[in-house]
Amino acid sequence: MMINEETNVRQVVRVKSHVDGEEDDFGKQANCIKTNVESFESRRQSLKREDSETYDVTEKVMLLGDSGVGKTCLLVRFRDGLFLSGNFISTVGIDFRNKVVNVDQTRVKLQIWDTAGQERFRSVTHAYYRDAHALLLLYDVTNKTSFDNIRAWLGEIREYAQDDVVIMLLGNKADAGVERAVRREEGERLAREYNVAFMETSAKSGQNVDLAFLAIARELKYRQSGQKDENRFNVQEYIHEKLTQHDSKPQQCPPCNT
Repeated sequence: MMINEETNVRQVVRVKSHVDGEEDDFGKQANCIKTNVESFESRRQSLKREDSETYDVTEKVMLLGDSGVGKTCLLVRFRDGLFLSGNFISTVGIDFRNKVVNVDQTRVKLQIWDTAGQERFRSVTHAYYRDAHALLLLYDVTNKTSFDNIRAWLGEIREYAQDDVVIMLLGNKADAGVERAVRREEGERLAREYNVAFMETSAKSGQNVDLAFLAIARELKYRQSGQKDENRFNVQEYIHEKLTQHDSKPQQCPPCNT
């Protein structure tokens, strides 16, 4: 399946239905269509700017996991700094977006592929595994089934992806609070079992989203540089260092009411 970067955007136009003799508000519909067309055009211009943006290396990253774990939300949070609140259309087949990040004076273009989690699209996504340099495997911390299915996803990765592909396990929706069904320790234990990097993220709050992608970019950049083992970058150590730095920052006391 070929994807044209200039049309790499999904837009939904909601049209108000005619019910019980109520007149359709054509003005609102026209404004809705106009807004979506403007958004589409803005996305096209953004993609053209990406094409003209300079970079040193290109790396392909795939987002994997069950449907509904927040793959698209994570991508949009990283790419555009936005959160897709409310209902939206699930990814059909595969989609992608680009973002250039700086890693030690090297401009790394991440081509991020967003895949459909439904079983019926697996045959489509399998074809893209082999070209991926890194895989971000997501589960939803409020959905135990999505976590239980991680072993099956890892089995597919071992079967279809490159042997040296970078894998990171992400427990998404970490902001869930009382709705949490999977403890952080369970994710850490599973990651150790499969020897992959791990962290929890939240596309809603932005927690660790940039860190996940930047850690992957840094790992891929250092792999490409061919560093010797004694100086080799370790993605899990990098994540631990950054999270430790964040946790050690003094928390500001809110202003007191007097």
